[in-house]
Amino acid sequence: MQISKNSVVSISYRITDTEGTVLDHTDDGQTMEFIFGSGEMVPGLEKSISGKMAGDSLEVTVPAEEAFGNYDEKLTQELPKKMFAEMGDIEPGLRFRAETDAGMEIVTVTSINEETVVVDANHPLAGIALVFSANIVDVREATPSELEHGHVHGPEGCGEEKSG
Repeated sequence: MQISKNSVVSISYRITDTEGTVLDHTDDGQTMEFIFGSGEMVPGLEKSISGKMAGDSLEVTVPAEEAFGNYDEKLTQELPKKMFAEMGDIEPGLRFRAETDAGMEIVTVTSINEETVVVDANHPLAGIALVFSANIVDVREATPSELEHGHVHGPEGCGEEKSG
């Protein structure tokens, strides 16, 4: 079966930046599953695997704008340190959910000054071209329940369809 909209794709992968630094990967024998066309995967990779079949391999460089987007300075904000008093110890690299003008976002603390904390709502990989090395392990049709729920179910389902 060829990869097309609403198919469940199982891949093993390695993601690096263009310098070869490994950013993410599946462990040996492990795969990641997703519903193709549902927005779970970066657009550039989806475009590259469309039409592929189980057993196919590829290596593709996905530009930042087709991965996690270009870095946007407007998504950084310097806030008064007192806003973080209830959070306890904060340090650069801390990630948390915050209410922003765009709704709930995951933000990262990038620096802490005497009076302020700088947070960044960009994805950590924004602005970076990504090199995907992927092996297509399996392709199957998504079940009606998976399509309704918007995610892949394991052999036992996902628990959402059970009623008490």
